[in-house]
Amino acid sequence: MFDTMTLTKIGSAVFGSLLILLLGKWAAEEIYHMDSHGEAAYVIEVEDAAPAEEAAEISIEEMMASADIGKGAKVFRKCSACHKLEVGDNGVGPYLYGVVGREVASADGFGYSGALAGLGGAWNAAELNGFLEKPKEYAPGTTMGFAGLKKPEDRADVIAYLESVDN
Repeated sequence: MFDTMTLTKIGSAVFGSLLILLLGKWAAEEIYHMDSHGEAAYVIEVEDAAPAEEAAEISIEEMMASADIGKGAKVFRKCSACHKLEVGDNGVGPYLYGVVGREVASADGFGYSGALAGLGGAWNAAELNGFLEKPKEYAPGTTMGFAGLKKPEDRADVIAYLESVDN
């Protein structure tokens, strides 16, 4: 059936392929080893599986008292990808000029999702704080794709900035 030379060639090909695979694996592990490259340059934050210890709750009024409008303008850059500050200039999201104190889902010319249209009420600091923390939890079914602002200080700064823009 097969002579000795043919079996030797087949065996050499199989074992040579395995050797190349193992050497390639070893080289890749040495080149791409996570610990050898230092700290990751970009970290994607994810929710912890275990609930973190709850920090002492600070009221939004206290946070607003120490809010920094300049920092709020910097944080608003995240929002500016979808929202504009000019009246009637809707983008992916509704315009935010005068949003503090405005009725929920009342920006002219913008088609709101049923989740926001059904909320009712007005956008005050407390309501905006809750929405900006986790929009999908605050208004389940909202089409806003933003994950939210984790830091309470950032939320207070953005709300203060939005308040300052329409004054």
